Amino acid sequence: LSESGVPQLVQLMIWDYATDIDVEGKVQLIEKYRRCGFSKVWFASAFKGATGVNQSLTLIGHHLRNQLEWLQVASRIPADILEGIALTGWQRYDHFSVLCELLPVAIPSLAVCLQTLKNGGYSEQVKENVEKLLGMSYLEIDTFMR
Repeated sequence: LSESGVPQLVQLMIWDYATDIDVEGKVQLIEKYRRCGFSKVWFASAFKGATGVNQSLTLIGHHLRNQLEWLQVASRIPADILEGIALTGWQRYDHFSVLCELLPVAIPSLAVCLQTLKNGGYSEQVKENVEKLLGMSYLEIDTFMR
């Protein structure tokens, strides 16, 4: 791989939507790619559409925990290698599946995830910022929004 020249032509994107990412495994994987010559890497998380093929509502807590896991990985690698985090929002699992988690119901999750990444973590202040930005009186994280 090193001798192919590919590492100078592309940047890798590592995808994982889980709430229990193998942080140490990801750190080791990134180090392996660095040794092959890849100078930059992207992470891909999700704010919606990654929890069930026919899921209709977005469980914010799942996606929040995914962002927090990626922040742990980011804190354990050299800062200059992380190019960014692609915050994905899947609409369907494949072209033959029904639509899942339409954007309007996922906007609170998107706001929480973006604020968490922007602030380097989740706190009561992040929660209050999202509630204020969205004009909500109470943001539910671990149950489905009503």
